[in-house]
Amino acid sequence: MAELRISTETVCFIIAKARALDVKVAPSGLMNGSNPADDEERAILEDLPSDATEEELRRTLEALNGAEIADLIGLAWLGRGEETVEDWPDIMQGVADDHPEHPVAYLMQLPLLGDYLEEGLAAFGLSCTGSGEPPVL
Repeated sequence: MAELRISTETVCFIIAKARALDVKVAPSGLMNGSNPADDEERAILEDLPSDATEEELRRTLEALNGAEIADLIGLAWLGRGEETVEDWPDIMQGVADDHPEHPVAYLMQLPLLGDYLEEGLAAFGLSCTGSGEPPVL
């Protein structure tokens, strides 16, 4: 069976950050000093300039070596459900042949990145359970 060159812990961290970024919404203009309980804690989901989620994800992706970024792209492609783990060599050949010119930007703009990566890990029999990352409900 094929092996990943990126650690499960790294993938799980990226999944958590990608999902946190996916749920962000434009600021609603809630006034500072309003009661968070009355606001139903909406400010947590607002994409504020002070929120470091996007930068943390970008820095993590930029720190990956070529093999790790290739595996991450492969996991995302595998997670789309069009292929199986038995197709991993073909997926990786596709990544090598069609590698995005700017892989970090490609991954950052990929809709459902966290979901695709989780599904890709599952195809390998891996999960983020016990990874130290908060569970995704």
